[in-house]
Amino acid sequence: EVQLVESGGGLVQPGGSLRLSCIASGFTFSNYIMQWVRQAPGKGLEWVSTINSGGSYTNYADSVKGRFTISRDNNKNTLYLQLNSLKTEDTAMYYCQSADYKYRGQGTQVTVSS
Repeated sequence: EVQLVESGGGLVQPGGSLRLSCIASGFTFSNYIMQWVRQAPGKGLEWVSTINSGGSYTNYADSVKGRFTISRDNNKNTLYLQLNSLKTEDTAMYYCQSADYKYRGQGTQVTVSS
């Protein structure tokens, strides 16, 4: 059974940091380009970041560039997203997914509020 399980979300004040994790199982994680996407309340899904299968190439949405960092550990089948300098507009449910949209997790909630 394929699973992507996100964790690490929570409530944080503006300017704070969080580290999201996504543990993959049931498929060959190291073969897949992976992404983080998010969905804010009442809005559509927004792409956040992509990382290639080996972890050597990354790309970010302009809205998070310089603040978020995507990484992966293929030995641990885990995808990460480091969120720094958080803003209220970063409040959303964050999902990890394969870049071919084949697999997506259940999400972890990030709320940025004072």
